[in-house]
Amino acid sequence: MIVQAKIKNAMADFSGISAAYHGYQDRYRKIPGDDDGAARWTGAIAGNGNGIVLGTYNDATAQASVVAANESRLWWDHLRRAGFVAGNGNAQPTNAFAGQLGVQTGNGAATASVMNGFSSLIICSANIPDKVAIAIDTSMDDGVSTTGGVRAELASTPNPAQCRNTEPTLSGSVTASRTTTVRAEVRTVLAEGNWGRSAIAITPRWSG
Repeated sequence: MIVQAKIKNAMADFSGISAAYHGYQDRYRKIPGDDDGAARWTGAIAGNGNGIVLGTYNDATAQASVVAANESRLWWDHLRRAGFVAGNGNAQPTNAFAGQLGVQTGNGAATASVMNGFSSLIICSANIPDKVAIAIDTSMDDGVSTTGGVRAELASTPNPAQCRNTEPTLSGSVTASRTTTVRAEVRTVLAEGNWGRSAIAITPRWSG
């Protein structure tokens, strides 16, 4: 029951953020984080309005030190000030597994694609356990890590630096059954979630 609840919670994160994104665009005709009109709110920092959310999903800049270039952090501040996401400030929220939720465009600098072809706006949800990742992929996409709107990668550390282009090579004493399990975890991770050509990148955690 607890696992099922966390699966629903993780999926709700994606649908909720997608709804917030579209609601913000409908109201302001801007992309949160990139919104060059954010000065409508006293004390808010505006983006540059070029249609790209710059910065990586897990940008660790201190809240007080965030500037206009940290658009992946301003994303959360703008959505919160607009009332689409609960809370205050520009810190990234966490999912049910204590992993970060965040956004980035392509590789974070919008200069290259990641996850074998995603170059537009991506949501990353880190530290997703294998069983949950599999359930999410089964519900939202084709279950194949390299195709479709949902794609995955194995996370070797919590909240990895950014979504990569390739699945890391496994090494050491990995048994055949464990390798299968790891690949099953990796098979779940990216879901489209009504973002048009955008995608949701989930970085699953593996254990064992």
